[in-house]
Amino acid sequence: MTPMKEFYERQANTIIKHLEKRNMSGYYCPDSSSAVDKALSLIENGSTVSWGGSMSLKESGMIDALKKAPVTLLDRADAQSPDEVQVIYRKAFSTDYYLMSSNAITLDGQLVNIDGTGNRVAALTFGPAHVILVVGMNKVTKTVDEALDRVHNVAAPPNAVRLGSDTPCGKTGVCADCLSPECLCAQVLVTRYSRIPGRIHVILVGESLGY
Repeated sequence: MTPMKEFYERQANTIIKHLEKRNMSGYYCPDSSSAVDKALSLIENGSTVSWGGSMSLKESGMIDALKKAPVTLLDRADAQSPDEVQVIYRKAFSTDYYLMSSNAITLDGQLVNIDGTGNRVAALTFGPAHVILVVGMNKVTKTVDEALDRVHNVAAPPNAVRLGSDTPCGKTGVCADCLSPECLCAQVLVTRYSRIPGRIHVILVGESLGY
C-alpha cells in the first residue's frame, strides 16, 4: 500500500465514524472496482434504480455495471423528449435506490452539494428509499466553508464546460457568484444528519473521481 493510499484509508475511517454519528452509513473502498462491487451489494435484485448526473458514477464504472445488473433502471438518457426527462425526474423519487456522488464531503461527515435543476439534491433529501453516494477522496475538505469554496471553484466550472452552460464560470473558469439563467449553483445543500437510519450510504473511494 502506498503512503497516499494508506492516508486515504485512515482519513476515510475518520469520516466514516462521523457519518455514523450523523445516522449515515460509511464505507471505504481502495479503488473504483471495489466501490462498484460494494454499491451493487447494497442493491437488492429486482429493485428500481435511478441516478443523478455524476462524472464519478461514470468514471468509476458504476453506470455500466447498473445496466448489467438485475434491476429496473430509470435512465433519463432513454427519454425521447424534454417532457419525458421531467417524468423520469419525478419517478426517480419513488425508486428503491438512487445513486449520486457528492460535490464535497467534510472530515466531520457533512455532505455538500450544488445543483442547477435541483432534482439530484431533492432526491438526496427526500423520496428514494435508499441513496448511495460514490465519492472520491479528492472531494474531502476540512470544513463546510472549504467545501462550499470547492463546490464553486473546483466542481462547478468544469461541469459548466462539460454541460455547455452559458455561465461566467463556464467561460472564464472562475466563479462569479452569478445569477445566470443557467446557473449550476441554484440550489446549495448541506446534509448534516439523516433522520432515517440506513437510508444514506456513502462509499468513499481511494481515487480521484469526478469534479
